[in-house]
Amino acid sequence: MTRKSDREEVFFLSEKAPKRRLEDATNARKNRAEIVKAFSHGQVSRRELMKLGLITGGGLLAPIPGLNPFMTSACAKGGGGGSVDTIPTGAPPSPLFGVQAFTQPMPRFDVLPRAPIPAVVDATHPHPLNPVPTATANQTQMAVDPALGGGSGPIEGRPPGAIWAHQRFNIFPPQVAVEVTQEGAKANAVYNPGVPSSLNSGINPAQALAPKFHPGLPAQSSLAMWTFNGTIPPKLIQGRYGEPILFRHHNKLPADVSQNGGFGRHTISTHEHNGHHGAENDGFTGAYFFPNQFYDYHWPIVLAGRDTVNVNATDPRAGSPNGSGGITKVPGDWRETMSSHWFHDHMFSFTAQNVYKGMAGMFNIYSALDRGNEAINDGVNLRLPSGTAKDFGNLDYDVNLMVADKAWDQNGQLFFDIFNFDGFLGDIMTVNLSYKPFFEVERRKYRFRILNGSASRFVKIALSDGSPMIQIANDGNLLPHPVTLTQLDELGIAERYDIVIDFSRYTVGSKVWMVNLAAHENGKKPSADLTLSQALSGTSLDPCVGKFLEFRIVRNPVRSDVSQVPDPLIPNPDLSSIPVARTRSFDFGGDATQSSTNPITAFTGPWGISTDGGTRLNADFGRVSAAPKFGTREVWTLTNSGGGWDHPIHIHFEEGQILARNGSAANVPAWETGRKDVYRLRPGGSVTLTMQFRDWGGMFMEHCHNTVHEDNAMLLRWELDDGGAPFLRPLPTPIPSPQGVTFISPDEVLSTAL
Repeated sequence: MTRKSDREEVFFLSEKAPKRRLEDATNARKNRAEIVKAFSHGQVSRRELMKLGLITGGGLLAPIPGLNPFMTSACAKGGGGGSVDTIPTGAPPSPLFGVQAFTQPMPRFDVLPRAPIPAVVDATHPHPLNPVPTATANQTQMAVDPALGGGSGPIEGRPPGAIWAHQRFNIFPPQVAVEVTQEGAKANAVYNPGVPSSLNSGINPAQALAPKFHPGLPAQSSLAMWTFNGTIPPKLIQGRYGEPILFRHHNKLPADVSQNGGFGRHTISTHEHNGHHGAENDGFTGAYFFPNQFYDYHWPIVLAGRDTVNVNATDPRAGSPNGSGGITKVPGDWRETMSSHWFHDHMFSFTAQNVYKGMAGMFNIYSALDRGNEAINDGVNLRLPSGTAKDFGNLDYDVNLMVADKAWDQNGQLFFDIFNFDGFLGDIMTVNLSYKPFFEVERRKYRFRILNGSASRFVKIALSDGSPMIQIANDGNLLPHPVTLTQLDELGIAERYDIVIDFSRYTVGSKVWMVNLAAHENGKKPSADLTLSQALSGTSLDPCVGKFLEFRIVRNPVRSDVSQVPDPLIPNPDLSSIPVARTRSFDFGGDATQSSTNPITAFTGPWGISTDGGTRLNADFGRVSAAPKFGTREVWTLTNSGGGWDHPIHIHFEEGQILARNGSAANVPAWETGRKDVYRLRPGGSVTLTMQFRDWGGMFMEHCHNTVHEDNAMLLRWELDDGGAPFLRPLPTPIPSPQGVTFISPDEVLSTAL
């Protein structure tokens, strides 16, 4: 990818492109902005845009000069055989306003406060949340903003009634409350990195952090960026097994849908990615809520299999830190222990836009095995790099990284092209919402929990000197065995790789960089995985290839490094005695059709999924595509129908074990032998996996986590009946509105679903 014909597509132009081409690209973006704005505000439909000839039948912006700088055909010769530079082939580069790479410290995540909930709530021991959470949705009425239709509606946007009540709320009463808002960008005056400034590259947490990707860049407006609490850096929740969390999410976005900076939707639904809990707390794409409402999510944080495995809680490996160096034993299978989750918006057909605007955070879960204290040597704790000051959850040497590409307009405000349905790519690499930062480290081992938080970009990480990294987890689950690599595998959107880097091999004063090797030409898939020398050469046309995070080795360890990377880590659950009740197949690709006419639940787009050999269908969250029986085990095969794209497929609620790639167990690499929740199919490839369905019930989702593919419309609904009331088979579909949620029968139940 070091040379490219003028006739091929470039998704962002180089700053060295001819001045006229850059000017044309800038004008095209401005001209397109009005159409983007009207579409994002719901003032014009996709069908109307097709009639006007502004988008194609496949959903792409039509190749019209002065309007679409992305299409290959836009790079045509001018009249009379003029230069191919007459019409631009890419968007103008994001301006850097003179800012240089690696000139700002990388902020660690902002740790959200944990408010203890008293076991008995009374006048002396009040509940930290007002109103007090209830099992069923709080239907107390309030006035609805006229911009949302006026009248009255419930204060909580969770669907009402028994089916959407918190399952086992009395059995797992919340012990900790975490309260957040969703709002426009503002300065962060209460930043809590969870570590002293000496372990946060010298950042003073008492100094307010402006909503900027770099101090030298413009501040993001309250309409361009929407984040948790309205601030940066991204937020981190810390939890532990056996300590249920009540996550109260307030929607404080503008009631006027047009106040969105040109993209994004003010209705939201928060998905705790990889969470093992009831569907009412999963962030179902059709269970969104409106400005001025809140939604109470109940996260019990239990080990999978808690009703059938180790039910008497006798195994200390199935445990949680007790706060004083010991272990509180919990029911469930210790081999199902999870570690690195994240949470993000899941609004139907707007997930890509909302997550890109900033609706994403991370969630570290601590256990007897993965305690977050490297010094406790009790025969159970794996003693991974973390720290020693607290009983659990030390962040000194345990660092969350959210890697995501971004782009901004000529005013420095976030830019997103909602008409690029192959996938949106930015031209600026960020880590923790900071442009190419540096991070100061000591000469010792560090754990990095890496999340690919991009909309469509895959990344492949190496260190600039080619030295080894130890991968210990995939999708937040510790592997059976650590794997030493000089280059990580491609990291698909939403995947998490936990790695350990030993900086003791470097001298104080030296530097080393994280490097991205995966080059893109479009949002469908990487065009090439470059060698380290190619990526460092600066010849790639992909501006996000190369160095993106600088490590500065600044001192010897303040305390002795007592952390370990043991082998083994956590073995997979043994499923050999559990029969396979059903096999299913799902094929992901283009040229899908829509069988539903429901304007709320259905979406028409170029992408879709076929189930068990049926017609490839666009998304409809009112359609039931699969309905496994509670308490069973199934085998699912996920297939990519084409070689021109890749799809990272996420299955909600249950983790799986990969049995085969392209039909063979021999094709499963060591770093995919653990439990996973995102499955990169690879171009033209397939993944066969097995899952159990237990503990909770309700409606869940399966979709591509290239969020642009998901939104257009590669998503399906599947559901799990827990075997008793109040559940039905099939479940009614929620239809949200500011005035209250109603229910309708499913639009369709596929014949092969049950």
